[in-house]
Amino acid sequence: MTTEYEIPKGYRKNADGHLVPEAAIKPIDALRDLLVQNIVQNAKVASNELAQLRDDALSEIDDFVGQSASEYGVQLGGNKGNLELISFDGCKKVTRHVADHITFDEQLQIAKELIDRCIIRWSETSDVNLAVVAQDAFQVDKSGKVSTSRVLGLRKHNIDDDEWKKAMEAISNSVTKTGSKVYVRIYERKTPQDEWQPVSLNIANVADQKQEVPEPAKKAA
Repeated sequence: MTTEYEIPKGYRKNADGHLVPEAAIKPIDALRDLLVQNIVQNAKVASNELAQLRDDALSEIDDFVGQSASEYGVQLGGNKGNLELISFDGCKKVTRHVADHITFDEQLQIAKELIDRCIIRWSETSDVNLAVVAQDAFQVDKSGKVSTSRVLGLRKHNIDDDEWKKAMEAISNSVTKTGSKVYVRIYERKTPQDEWQPVSLNIANVADQKQEVPEPAKKAA
């Protein structure tokens, strides 16, 4: 158990947890520390600003959807569905996307056993490619998890086989929704004929040169 304590004045704690007199720290090490501390602090500020931008955008989208619905005499109660909003000139777009987080219970293992039986029976008479697809669907990643999309994608195959149908039923029954997350994505393009380009909010993907930022649009009364 780690006990927090106040670092004495004139000392710094190193990565091993040892107290080191500041006078004993090499100038280049102190300069490196200052650089990293400043960059991390600025990044945390920017991260909080991005989080606020996302929250503000979602709130404004909800307000707009409510205003649009009111014109038809409809009141929407917490609608969080997917949608996209496009500017009047067709060159800017904001999307709201809701991604459900799902897990599989023990019935997924039952489905895998049923599918394995199908593959054994089909090995000499049926499409080998389908057997490979079925097997790949249950491959796990580094965290030991299967790909949700690949497993659920098996249900699109219309196969007239009782055991396969039972396996697909087991997959459907194994799905448990554990929550959802709402994403806001922003796009723009030069003309309505061009492809949409995302406005990157990822520090690793931002352009080398800052983009021109116009004055914010005034809210409708």
